[in-house]
Formats: sequence, structure tokens, C-alpha cells
Amino acid sequence: MATKPMGTTRQEHCQACGRDTPHDVSIELRAETDDESAANAEFSREPYRVATCQRCEASRSRRMNDA
Repeated sequence: MATKPMGTTRQEHCQACGRDTPHDVSIELRAETDDESAANAEFSREPYRVATCQRCEASRSRRMNDA
């Protein structure tokens, strides 16, 4: 289960629309294990930045810990 706090809105380029559109942006904590019932699943969460286009509702996410 992902934790999703309130997000913010900003202009970003939407690959689906092909132009700059308003996006809802938030951070989600996602489990990084294949088996979420594992005893340590609650400790293996990673932050992801999620941007959703307000026009076409296309969504993309990016792991924030990637270099």
C-alpha cells in the first residue's frame, strides 16, 4: 500500500499531449519487495515522484533515489 500525501500543481511537459500542461505532482512511498507480506516489507519503501496530467490524465512516476 502506498502512502500518498497531498500534492501540488505545476506546469510540465506531457509526453502524451505533446505540450506543457498543468500536472498534479505528489510523492508516494512504494514497497520495493516482490512479496509485500514479507516481515521487512514495511522497512523497504522507496520514494517515487508521480506526475499526472490534468488534461489527458496520463501519469508517470520516477524513483527519486536514482542517481
